[in-house]
Formats: sequence, structure tokens, C-alpha cells
Amino acid sequence: MASSSLAVQGQLFMAFLRIGLLGFGGGPSMIPLVRAEAVTRYQWMNDDDFGDVLAIGNTLPGPIATKMAGTIGYRVGGVAGCINAVLAVIVPCIVAMVVLLGLFTRYRDQRWIQGMSEGVVPVVMVMMAQLTWDFFQKSRAALGWIATLIMGAVAGGLIYGLGIHPGLVIAAILVAALLRPERRRERSGEARS
Repeated sequence: MASSSLAVQGQLFMAFLRIGLLGFGGGPSMIPLVRAEAVTRYQWMNDDDFGDVLAIGNTLPGPIATKMAGTIGYRVGGVAGCINAVLAVIVPCIVAMVVLLGLFTRYRDQRWIQGMSEGVVPVVMVMMAQLTWDFFQKSRAALGWIATLIMGAVAGGLIYGLGIHPGLVIAAILVAALLRPERRRERSGEARS
């Protein structure tokens, strides 16, 4: 599926440049933007593939935006696509940090600066709520209501109640999922016979 054509590389660069420019608030706010570009706009992958990329990205160390950019860039455009997408997503952040940090430090006591930073929080909250709802619907369709609610409650208890790192919880679920499908396939094959 990887393509090194200039058109594909241009699409990768523009998609991840938009994410880098508009992903105010870091990784969590960028995840819905990555989905909008990779799944909705360019259709480089479907929701299942995106969920896999997100799950694997959450288990690895480092910023989620660069991991997702690298993975999607590689899948779409090979090694050049990986480098292209990662650069496109980090360059706006670097420039913005240098410029805006200087401005923020100089004007941090100004009311309009405080209002800007407070005004972004509800937008990021809505974006995360939409992403959560989308994943809940996908999980409910695949596992059913009861399993989805139980898994969500157990994961929430492990992460928030016991303080276990989310990456470890996701890794455990991935291992369980890797072990589970063979049994289901065998049973469904026996039922058809």
C-alpha cells in the first residue's frame, strides 16, 4: 500500500501539517484530527486500522502524535512518508513553541492570554468526547454493551483507581485479544460444519 509518489507525499505532508498546526493541547487533542485526516478525508485506513494504530501507539513511549504520524506515513508512503509525516507534524510545534513561548512569557499576566488558554479547554473536551463516543460505539458493536461497559469499568479502575499506566492496560488487552481470536474462529468454523 505504501506509495512514494509526489502526490501522496504532498497529501501526507499537508494532512500532518494541518494536524501540527491545529492540534493545540498536545497528543490527546491531535488524535481526533489524525482520525479526520487519515480515515475521513484521505481514507488511507478504516476505523479498525486507525484503532489498531492508536492502540499500538499508546503502548509505545513518546508523544502519540509523532508515533501515529510515523506509522501512518510509513503505511501510506514508505520510509519517505514516515519521515515526511513526522516532520510535518513536529515542525509547526517547534516553531510555535519558540515563538509563542516567548510571547506567552512576556504577556502571561495579560487577561486576553489567560482567556485564550482557558477558551481552548472546552473545544479539546468536545473533540475528546466525540472520539470517546466513536470508540464506544465501535466497541459496543464488536463486543456488546455488557462487555464494553465491564471492560471500560475495569480499565478505568486500573488506571484511575490503582494508578496503573494506561500503556500497560492497553498492552494487556492487546495480548488478550491476540490470544482470543483463534478460539472464536475455531468455534465459528465448527458451528458452520
